[in-house]
Amino acid sequence: MFKQALPVFATGKERELNYTLLLRAKAEDLRSTKLYITAASFYRLSVNGKFVAFGPARTETGYARVDELALGRYNRKGGNEIVIEVAGYACRSLSTVQQDSFCVAELRRGEEVLLATGRDFEGYRSANRVQYAERYSGQRHFGEVWDLTEENPFADAYRVTLAQSKKTPEYLPRLVPYPTYAPAGVKRCSVGSFSYRHPKDFRMNRYSFVFEDDWGAYPEEQILTHPYRWLQDQKMTHKRYGKLPLTLSAGEHVLLDLGTIEVGFFNLVAKTLEDCELVLGFSELCSPRKFSFTNMNVQNVIEYRIPAGRSVHTQSFEPYTARFVVLMVKKGTVRLGDFFVRTFEHDRARILPACVKDPVLRRIRAAAEASFVHNALDIYTDCPSRERAGWLCDSFFTGRAEYFLTGKSDVEEAFLENYRLYKPTGELPEGALPMCFPSDVKRSGQWIPQWNMWYVLEVCEYLTKRRPDVDREIFRKSVYGIVEMLARHENADGLLQNLPGWNFVEWSTANEWVQDVNYPTNFLYAELLREVGKLYGDVALVEKSDHVRRKTAELSFDGEVFIDNAVLDEQGVLRNTRNSSEAGQYYALLFGDLDITDPRYAGLMAHVENSFADFDATGRGFVPVNAFIGLYLRIWLLMKLGKKELLASDLKDFFSGMVASTGTLWEYKQHKGSYDHGFASFAALAIDFVEADK
Repeated sequence: MFKQALPVFATGKERELNYTLLLRAKAEDLRSTKLYITAASFYRLSVNGKFVAFGPARTETGYARVDELALGRYNRKGGNEIVIEVAGYACRSLSTVQQDSFCVAELRRGEEVLLATGRDFEGYRSANRVQYAERYSGQRHFGEVWDLTEENPFADAYRVTLAQSKKTPEYLPRLVPYPTYAPAGVKRCSVGSFSYRHPKDFRMNRYSFVFEDDWGAYPEEQILTHPYRWLQDQKMTHKRYGKLPLTLSAGEHVLLDLGTIEVGFFNLVAKTLEDCELVLGFSELCSPRKFSFTNMNVQNVIEYRIPAGRSVHTQSFEPYTARFVVLMVKKGTVRLGDFFVRTFEHDRARILPACVKDPVLRRIRAAAEASFVHNALDIYTDCPSRERAGWLCDSFFTGRAEYFLTGKSDVEEAFLENYRLYKPTGELPEGALPMCFPSDVKRSGQWIPQWNMWYVLEVCEYLTKRRPDVDREIFRKSVYGIVEMLARHENADGLLQNLPGWNFVEWSTANEWVQDVNYPTNFLYAELLREVGKLYGDVALVEKSDHVRRKTAELSFDGEVFIDNAVLDEQGVLRNTRNSSEAGQYYALLFGDLDITDPRYAGLMAHVENSFADFDATGRGFVPVNAFIGLYLRIWLLMKLGKKELLASDLKDFFSGMVASTGTLWEYKQHKGSYDHGFASFAALAIDFVEADK
């Protein structure tokens, strides 16, 4: 894909944590030109001081997806300046693979190479982004701290030599559509003051897990500023509502309401009247008069140091997620001219038109679309905030949503190709795939066997219903690798027993009932075997599926509901517990091939109709569904059963409050975690089902 360009980075810095490199070149004429570019971890491209693009699309280490960006519209008479900022994070995360930092770029007009890395670009270490910063989250990379004291980032003091990368990646096409970057502005401003007070619930940092030594973080003593801690120390007082522009001095803040959750790059337009220190905090949901962080393990802060008399328009390097943004002046006086989010979304113009007559369902449909465009860019992500990670199982539902909303499966194609490119590192069992990817394993052996099963089901559905034109043989290795890996854990009954890894059924107490034999998992296993057998004409797998399905139903049904698990007693005999989750019933009803007209299941079906409200759980372990994946299994089941009125009621009860609060759909039904989750866009299919033939 490149004719002359070479992958380069600052000499000796390719494995240094959070190193930001600037590459600069000048082009006389940009008319009819294209820039071919890729990088690790991410690049930001600007031409003549104007933002152009953020990328690249992510993939496995050893590969790189190449963007092709037309630059003719940015042409300026008298010459053009092209600047590429490269964030070389070089750390482990759940949102990228760890690899040496690099950038490769080539400007061409037709077949003529005008500029190429390794030949024409000058290199500079960033004069403005502070390298020694805290991790933004365990799942992503480093927080942003900006020291804008240096006005000339291309001064000789910051010049570095560039070295060609030791390994040249294999270049791949982007595959996915390019994102859109439309501005989203502020709807309301609350102006107030703040003062020091140490809160009782103060947290030094907010991460989902303790970093192992190889995860990649700077020692505490090397980090000089901690904006997340500082912001918690401040008590904020609302004084008045106002509007931009406005002037703020030390001890004052403005809380900006974007109206709904927006995802993209924060743009701050300001002029400093004195030397300033500013802290920007952001939240997916809080009071419009009092800022607070949500209950999610992420440090939603950016810090700026700006000298007096400076007019700045600064944009965050990374995309973030917020409905509310607070700007707090630690020191000095600043004239805040404007604030907006440059959105980072799947192009909404690709979504097919829909006519939803019910006004409540119409609003939920709009929120489903918003959740989709925020989480379907280069891969399917769980959320656009804490992780931006490509989880399996989530992707099964988002894959259905993409095809329904756009009529295409472009993002799914790239998502699944990444998994096919995965190279085992010895940290997972033979044949297993990571639970999310491109990513690194948090701890050796950590993976989700059920998510591997959902991968197989997604592949089967992708090849038969969405992309039957794709050669199914390219998936055979990954699919049969999982089938064979699972078969190693079958017991004498042919059921899966004591699966290794992090066994996951759903976010409820049902997840504590996964050993020794988990019946919901075995219903899922039976479905996997049948779908693979049908896809590849493997009669033996179809027959095996029938056996697993019948045996699981036989052992787990107690005459009223399905039991979740059986455990070994002291004599080594499997005995059923009394645990029976609501989610477990949906696994059985979706994948158990049951005759629901059989009188044996009359009581169970009555419970489904009544959302288990009248279920007498005396003497049982019972738990209702949480959002993921139990609620979505219920939605799927009600569609399968044709229960339109019940489904419409469920959708309104569950999602209406979310829509009113954030305009997006959430990870949990509780107020915690992400308030903008990709799998939730599956709700759009359910709304269409309810509205059909109205």
